[in-house]
Amino acid sequence: MEVRSGGEPVRVSGKKPRMLLATLLLNAGHVVGTDQLVEVLWSQRPPRSAQANVRTYVSSLRSDLGGGHLRGDGTGYAIDVSGTDLDLLRFEDLVARGGFAEALALWRGAPLADLPGSPLWDRRLDPLLEVRLRAAERLIADLLERGDQTGAITQLRTLLAEHPYREDLWRQLLLALHRAGRKAEALKTYGQIRAQLVDELGVEPGTDLRRAYETILADESAPGGPRRLPADEAPSVPRQLPPDLPDFTGRGEQLAALAGPFRVAIVSGPPGAGKSALAVHAAHALRERYPEGQLYLDLAGREAGDVLAEALRALGVETPPPTAHERSALLRTLLAERPMLVLLDDAGDAEQIRPLLPGNGSVVLVTSRKKITDLPGALQVDVGELPAADALRLLGRIAGTDRLAREPEAAKAIVAACGGLPLAVRSAGARLAARPGWSLAVLRDRLEDDLLGELKEVRASLDRSYAALPEEAARALGALGRLGGQAQPGWVIGAVLDRPRAEDVTDLLVDANLLRLVGTDQVGQPRYVVPGLIGAHALERHADPSAVGRVLAAWTAATEHAMTRLPTVVFSLTSARAPRWELPARTLDRLTADPAGWFAAEHDTLVAAVGVAAEAGPSASAWGLAAALVPYFDLRCHFDAWQRTHTLALAAARANGDRYGEAAMLRGLAQVSLYQDRYEEAAAQFARARRIFQALGEPRAEATTLCGLAAVALFRGDQVRALGHYRRALAMFLAAGDQNGEAFVRQAIGRLCLGNGDLARAGQWLDQAMRLAQELGDSHREACVSLQIGKLQQAVSFHRHALDIFDSLGDRHCGAYAMQGLAGLQVARGEWAPASAGLERSLEVFQELGDRSGEAQTTQMLGELHHSAGRPHLARDYLEHASTLRRSL
Repeated sequence: MEVRSGGEPVRVSGKKPRMLLATLLLNAGHVVGTDQLVEVLWSQRPPRSAQANVRTYVSSLRSDLGGGHLRGDGTGYAIDVSGTDLDLLRFEDLVARGGFAEALALWRGAPLADLPGSPLWDRRLDPLLEVRLRAAERLIADLLERGDQTGAITQLRTLLAEHPYREDLWRQLLLALHRAGRKAEALKTYGQIRAQLVDELGVEPGTDLRRAYETILADESAPGGPRRLPADEAPSVPRQLPPDLPDFTGRGEQLAALAGPFRVAIVSGPPGAGKSALAVHAAHALRERYPEGQLYLDLAGREAGDVLAEALRALGVETPPPTAHERSALLRTLLAERPMLVLLDDAGDAEQIRPLLPGNGSVVLVTSRKKITDLPGALQVDVGELPAADALRLLGRIAGTDRLAREPEAAKAIVAACGGLPLAVRSAGARLAARPGWSLAVLRDRLEDDLLGELKEVRASLDRSYAALPEEAARALGALGRLGGQAQPGWVIGAVLDRPRAEDVTDLLVDANLLRLVGTDQVGQPRYVVPGLIGAHALERHADPSAVGRVLAAWTAATEHAMTRLPTVVFSLTSARAPRWELPARTLDRLTADPAGWFAAEHDTLVAAVGVAAEAGPSASAWGLAAALVPYFDLRCHFDAWQRTHTLALAAARANGDRYGEAAMLRGLAQVSLYQDRYEEAAAQFARARRIFQALGEPRAEATTLCGLAAVALFRGDQVRALGHYRRALAMFLAAGDQNGEAFVRQAIGRLCLGNGDLARAGQWLDQAMRLAQELGDSHREACVSLQIGKLQQAVSFHRHALDIFDSLGDRHCGAYAMQGLAGLQVARGEWAPASAGLERSLEVFQELGDRSGEAQTTQMLGELHHSAGRPHLARDYLEHASTLRRSL
């Protein structure tokens, strides 16, 4: 790997930073996850500091490279380079445009040969090596066609040094030597390869290689050399391929697959993905291998018999036989004698294709909007969106690279709006090319206002696919488009159609390439996504509000069901008016058997669903779904998602005059404010929620706000007010029969008494709370009470028990407090090392979650620990920082 800036080499120090840079360059323009980077850099045993080391290496690379090439998004890192600045991208671009000699001139041995390598690189390098091989073969074919035997011989020898057993290359070398008048050298070369095959593999040369040898011995004209028949003897040679696109861009992996041996290849993908363009480009690359001709047949909506008649006329049959069966047989007969390349464009299904398939010798390229998997042995080539870097290069070739360079952010926005679809990018590029006075920002804004109105060619293409759908499939597609770009589980389509199972519709949409299967989630559900432009088009054509409402109702019911299975559901508030659509009980139980796992799998989809409900209504669905998410958000400390969903649902509730929903969302937002040490804000939100619940006559809900006000009072040091709030809340929970709320308040009062030094009362309250938690089977509450009892009895065992429970539940926040309490006991016993380690781990969690109160308390404890351990300078640093943190609270 070599890095240059302004023609001068740039030194990138260290093997691992170089490996990291190589990984990013192999995925230029795409974010590479930190986990993948760790796997590349430490394939066996990554150190505990691996992620921190990655950040250090990235910082070092930024210093070495300068500029804004490197970027991160929280999940990983990416490097942005133009196609002219990275030889890998330039090579692929040149190959795609047919500049094989210039592309191969960039090749300087095995890629990244100076680095140890990684299996993760092979997924990029293996197709690249295949593209290089195909490019070399194409260059050799071009040289031979031009009669440049010497140039072809040089290229063939280079290629054979890397592929010494490729008999087809040896055959070409023999014939090239023969045509160049080097017969003796050709015969000697045959002797060398024959000896090599016999000695090393124990086999004789194959038929084609032996036949070339015999041709040379007989001093005959070399096969493949120029030979022209008189015009009156020559059969009709069809050359029907449509013109290749001069600005064809990308698709290196697919082109490598289509350059290899195959009999039938099916190129399939969604509307506008560039299937025909890819097939035509690949066909032009193959045409020299089929000098007998190339047939192009447009199958769109046509009967096989009509297409067969067209093919036969192209082959010189003036009057085709009357039946489709006879025409198919005649086509096979003609192509058996004259192998050709056949391109079948826009096929509907396998039944339409089968009569058009020739016998052995010819190759067939098929394009289809549908996945056609029932042609045995066919090569399947899927075509999706272009990577962002390729889409930008295509846009630049059409609209002008200088315009893109002046407005790079607007260019990226245009490509993103086009969803990576080549047809959309071409349409956008053509708009810009026809309007040189426009800035890119003008088109970006117009796309934001009316996407499909600006991309008329895309709309027309999508219209054709949509028109072919059955009514249920069209309705499902419209609803999925309304739900946004999140991957949805398969059962959602059943809710759209108001039936328990809808796999038939799901499969139809997937096979039509209008719905993309993106994988299986951690609870075993297949997940599907509607590509952006397809979803926008479907929504425009068929938006069914009742179908979207059923999906939201299903999410509400499923989320509430999963919520009840979580370790703790204290303070949960539900929306009685929110509609619910029930999945089959067995399905729901299976999906939520691991409720935390289900929430993790559905996190992004549920957050997006709250947004849809807030915008489309009903507001009860928005706040009911947001409220059902609170126990999970609380358990996993997802405060950002908690804040976002509740803010959206609060606005919806207020807009619709839903007072209970407004109070429920205020109470949830207040809890986030409390966790993040925004006490004034928390107090105001709790108080506002309490007043609304009081006015509505909802004492149990009011009790949840009193607990919040008590917590704020405690943080402010007002223990008398806090105890008053807790006692009023306890009375309300008892009156409502809410034992979960009762257990919480008894623990809270016990903790308050413990802080006051009233150990006897603390023990009574905590014992009552423990008994209730165990009766309820509430392991989370049991862990919270155990933590307080551990402090009361100065018992390490209770702290460890609490920490074990929090760890098993995945509650990092409470776990951090448990580690903090355990460390306090360890300090008292003089166990400095484990105490310091536990405090550092808890400090890291508090900092990550934004709990400044926990951070201040832990920092203070670390300062006191270091002071007791005889490290005064370190102690002073921690204590001063703790003081600063407390002043900011």
